[in-house]
Amino acid sequence: MFISPTRSGIVRFMAGFFALFVSLSLAAPVEAEMTAFRQAVASSAARDKDIAAFYQSREYKPFWTAANAGARRRALIEALSDAPEHGLPARRYDVEGLLARLDAARTPKARGIVEVEMSRVFVQYARDVQTGVLVPGRVVSDIKREVPYRERLSYLENFARSHPRGFFRALPPDSNEYTRLMKEKKKLESLLGAGGWGAQVPAGALKPADTGAAVVALRNRLIAMGFLRRTTTQSYDAAIQKAVQQFQLAHGLEADGVAGASTMAEINKDAGERLQSVLVAMERERWMNMPRGERHILVNLTDFTARVMDNDTLTFETRSVVGATASDRRSPEFSDVMEFMVINPTWNVPRSIAVKEYLPMFQRNPNAAGHLRLVDSRGRTVSRSAVNFGAYTARTFPFNIKQPPGQRNALGLVKFMFPNKYNIYLHDTPAKNLFSREVRAFSHGCIRLQEPFDFAYTLLSRQTDDPEGFFRAKLNTGVETVVPLEQPVPVHLIYRTAFTKAKGHMQYRRDIYGRDAQIWSALSEAGVALRAVQG
Repeated sequence: MFISPTRSGIVRFMAGFFALFVSLSLAAPVEAEMTAFRQAVASSAARDKDIAAFYQSREYKPFWTAANAGARRRALIEALSDAPEHGLPARRYDVEGLLARLDAARTPKARGIVEVEMSRVFVQYARDVQTGVLVPGRVVSDIKREVPYRERLSYLENFARSHPRGFFRALPPDSNEYTRLMKEKKKLESLLGAGGWGAQVPAGALKPADTGAAVVALRNRLIAMGFLRRTTTQSYDAAIQKAVQQFQLAHGLEADGVAGASTMAEINKDAGERLQSVLVAMERERWMNMPRGERHILVNLTDFTARVMDNDTLTFETRSVVGATASDRRSPEFSDVMEFMVINPTWNVPRSIAVKEYLPMFQRNPNAAGHLRLVDSRGRTVSRSAVNFGAYTARTFPFNIKQPPGQRNALGLVKFMFPNKYNIYLHDTPAKNLFSREVRAFSHGCIRLQEPFDFAYTLLSRQTDDPEGFFRAKLNTGVETVVPLEQPVPVHLIYRTAFTKAKGHMQYRRDIYGRDAQIWSALSEAGVALRAVQG
């Protein structure tokens, strides 16, 4: 962690830098100097095909170091100086070093080298602030997200045609979520500068009617966090109980007002750890810097919810169950488009489940799991008595396993399909008891919905005047029925341990798969630092 410096050092560098270019503008370079400059640019840019193409298109003339390029230079230096405001690795751009090299560039060759260096830093910053510092799949293999990268050359070309400051302002995500995350980041940085939330609560658990020093510490921490109005109470009274409930709601905990072990663990997390979550969330938001869809479905794996959003307003929300924490069951992160739902679905058991779970079961008892059918490659049902299961391995097992539609079907009575190579979809489930759990990570990777019928009605409401009647009529046939969505809906499976609401407290969730810890480690290694800003 470091204390954020003032910008006076940057300003002094800039003053000397701009004075240099004033002097350069007073002495027109001779042709020999221009030739040396162009040669230096061509040579320095040769290692980067995009930057080389940009300078080749402009005959290696100066873009940043021309006398009339002051607005570009100022906009770039200002943007680089503000990189930490976006949670970016300031050392990657080394603005003070860049200014020092500019100040020392007294020859055409030196100016040409610095000219290209400015373009390299510009392209790096532009991509980082627009679509992220990290390549997500290289950090966490289960993040399958396709980041909407822009062509590197396009940054230079578009900047050349744009108002410099306006160009930089348009680079970061313009979502309300990103704006609110930045606000929370600044709040936490100031809080760190002032010492955080104070002393931790020295107790493993507390409950209503408790008294003593630990309750006072709990009281003080809840006040500092903004969940409790200032009070001098020394007992766990109704006000503290209500504040604990509000804290629990903001942290995805059972809101019973009792500060049990899991609640106390979250209360005692420090502001620096929360700031890490916010910085990771900002990076994740940059990975999704693209239109989400006027109507879209948002599944936050850490929050165990599925939401239908219309114009960024919540239309419908239901609890969900996500993939278990075992490495081969975790739900991946990606975006796709929901195209249809299947009412009264057949469960086509995935190959991995068939050979890892059911084949060993059948080898022990051929009649086990009698609700499942064996189907050969021609689609014919095969009698269990005709199969020697012991003759097959996971590699050679030749059958598909299916479960017909019905109340006991593992997919329940409806599934929602956004066809993808990960075989992930949203669906009903007969295992309703799991939705009452605080942590709901139990599936093989697919997303189970607590209220799938209401979810279906919401989706169908745009294509029929009676969505419930339409759905029930199909359901009552008992026959598998595919219902296309007339307007396909984007689906985003995300993973946010820090996220915002338009109103109310900042939301934090537990890092159930450990992904955000990996991302923070990578960001930290890249140079992203926690800042304590002193007012």
